[in-house]
Amino acid sequence: MSTREIAGKTVRVNEEGFMTDPNEWSQDIAKIIAREEGIAELSLAHWRVIDFCRKDGISAGKAPTLRRITTHTGISTKEMFSLFPKGPAKKVAKISGLGKPEGCV
Repeated sequence: MSTREIAGKTVRVNEEGFMTDPNEWSQDIAKIIAREEGIAELSLAHWRVIDFCRKDGISAGKAPTLRRITTHTGISTKEMFSLFPKGPAKKVAKISGLGKPEGCV
């Protein structure tokens, strides 16, 4: 495991760049990771998904699946791909400071 500085804070990350301690996360960190993932600005819809994922992921001890996200937020799979292109569950987990979702390659 290694560390990385994001938004002026040193955080622990795994070999794929996912944060390993969700308690080190902040909204400023999320904004920077989102930009690195090709999302220039986080809209209210993005934050709705991120907030759900953080609450669900921390309580469950793992990042939620795409199906769980769409079921509990009311945001369709198509909209998820629009908000978080090319692998929405993986991308939102990374932005949310959670580990890589199970089943993601």
